[in-house]
Amino acid sequence: MKNAFNANGLKREIGGFSATALVVANMVGTGIFTTTGFIMAELGSPRALLLCWLCGGLFALCGALCYGELGVRFPRAGGEYVFLRESLGPPVGFLSGWISLIVGFSAPIAASAMAFATYLSQAFSIPMDQGGMTFSLAGTRLATLSPSTLTAMGVILIFSMVHYHSLRVGSRVQNGLTVFKLILIVAFIGAGFVIGKGSTAHFSAPASIAWSSEKFAVALIFVSFAYSGWNAAAYLGAEITDPQRNIPLSLFAGTAVVVILYLLLNLVYLYALPPEDIKGVLEIGAKSAESLFGPHLRRIFSAAVALGLLSVLSAMIMTGPRIYYAMSKDRLFFPVFGRLNMNRKTPAASIFLQAGIAIIMVVSASFDSLLLYIGFTLSLFAMLTVVGLMVIRQRSAPAAGTYRTFGYPLTPLVFILGNLWIIFFSIRSRPITALFGLGTIGLGLVAYFFFSRLHPFEQEKTPLGEAVNAER
Repeated sequence: MKNAFNANGLKREIGGFSATALVVANMVGTGIFTTTGFIMAELGSPRALLLCWLCGGLFALCGALCYGELGVRFPRAGGEYVFLRESLGPPVGFLSGWISLIVGFSAPIAASAMAFATYLSQAFSIPMDQGGMTFSLAGTRLATLSPSTLTAMGVILIFSMVHYHSLRVGSRVQNGLTVFKLILIVAFIGAGFVIGKGSTAHFSAPASIAWSSEKFAVALIFVSFAYSGWNAAAYLGAEITDPQRNIPLSLFAGTAVVVILYLLLNLVYLYALPPEDIKGVLEIGAKSAESLFGPHLRRIFSAAVALGLLSVLSAMIMTGPRIYYAMSKDRLFFPVFGRLNMNRKTPAASIFLQAGIAIIMVVSASFDSLLLYIGFTLSLFAMLTVVGLMVIRQRSAPAAGTYRTFGYPLTPLVFILGNLWIIFFSIRSRPITALFGLGTIGLGLVAYFFFSRLHPFEQEKTPLGEAVNAER
């Protein structure tokens, strides 16, 4: 029932539009405005760049179609944590929640806040990386405090307070920022091709490096980071109205819109700049705007992008805490994170835990290393989740009249094989980054055994395939 409270205290008040907006907001942000330069540095070819974005979009759409069925079967708070708990068991479910806490949300929130500070400095010509302090130990940088990191920390705290206030206020802020961001992107694409001073010769520029399967797979890590968020609505399954319809619809519709926008934006980047000028550039959106419209509009565009980045930051701050909340309700996390604020009905402790971890990452990590770390680790657990869907299908068929994954079993197989490819070459070409990801998983195993010994595992006992009927 609409606006009814669930047994766990969360309230269904997110409609189809808000759920779709949440998916779009989670996806469109840091990645598309920052990663194209790193991808071009790997591939050196405009055509390979576009193919990479198209492949990433195909994988994301396959994932969204699979998660839609999982969301219908288990319309609860927690997303992958719940799906993997039900399919592959509590230990794997806990690890996915642990990865969500560290890698899935806290790290992308940090990356988004850092990108916001970068674009803000471009807009107002503020040298944010000057006058800071760096703390090192044995020649290794531990933390940096500068105007840039302080700005990033401040914006994380502000939006954490917004989503602590209430779900309704948070959703309205989220929807407004998302609509603004979409208008900005559509206007930039249209103006870039119509009045921008670009060149179609950039599209046919010869490859500057010989790209290989390994380089393409590494580039897909950056792309997978940019597309991350296609599963956002699944995390708020307990708060979405009519989940049987709105969860799969919002996942697919939101992802499809973003795939189209990403391809068009990369076409604009290539129209604006030759491949050599794109390589390694972080603020690719601002540099493209300057080339297309002149230096004065670069500052305006940078300010607009900075404002648009707040949308993805807000969306992740809103989504992530529902996972830690669900883990705590199963007594696999500290009890305080399973409590709602009595007046505001929001998981306050989980919101501020996430903010604290994100702030630590802001002061301690570089931007590009964060992207690789995020992309590798999330690919692994998204793949396991889709493997879990196939396991569940072997146990029980979907309930009559409910959504089934389109193209099954081809759709999940494409997603699984694509992510296996990315993971294999990630480990081979970026072993240090892979080690950090595997180390995070190892710490998660230690945490699981700690909590499982502290409290016997408890969860809501709903038979497979019957969860959706309980929510009707």
